[in-house]
Formats: sequence, structure tokens, C-alpha cells
Amino acid sequence: MPKRVLTGRVVSDKMDKTVTVLVERRVMHPIYKKFIRRSKRYAAHDEANLCKEGDIVRIEECRPISKRKTWQVISRNGEAVARAVGAAATPSRAGA
Repeated sequence: MPKRVLTGRVVSDKMDKTVTVLVERRVMHPIYKKFIRRSKRYAAHDEANLCKEGDIVRIEECRPISKRKTWQVISRNGEAVARAVGAAATPSRAGA
């Protein structure tokens, strides 16, 4: 199953290696047929603490890193960010 990728705006970077990303989506109201905005905040892993408040980032679903954190930042303002979470999950077998 492919991993979900969302785009949003960083609203908080006060935590270490974590940013809060606000993702907005437009949905049609079932009765009035008018588009309304729905938003949700996600805690995303930012290994190098690169993201600052106001940045537009893309986040990708990943393994659980903590209780609330199951997303990681994959790009910031259109530029790719190095991902260390996926690499840490596959240990190297140098001795075998």
C-alpha cells in the first residue's frame, strides 16, 4: 500500500526534531453544496530541524516515531529533505 503524502504549512517549530503542520482541504457541504475548508494538524518528524514557521512542507506517512508522530517531512519549500527514519529501520549486516 502506498504511503500517503500531504502538503501543509508549518505552524509550530518549538519542539526538537518535530514540527506541527496544518493541512487544509476543501470539501463540499452535503446540503448547501458550498465548498468549506477543513483543517487538521499533524506532528511531523524533522530530523535536522530545518523547517521554520511559515514554510510549506510535504509530509509522508511513516512508522510510528512516538505517540503522536507518524509523519516525516520529505520536502521543504519545494526542496527535498534527507530522510533518516527509513534508513534507520533497515540495519546493515556488515558482519554476516
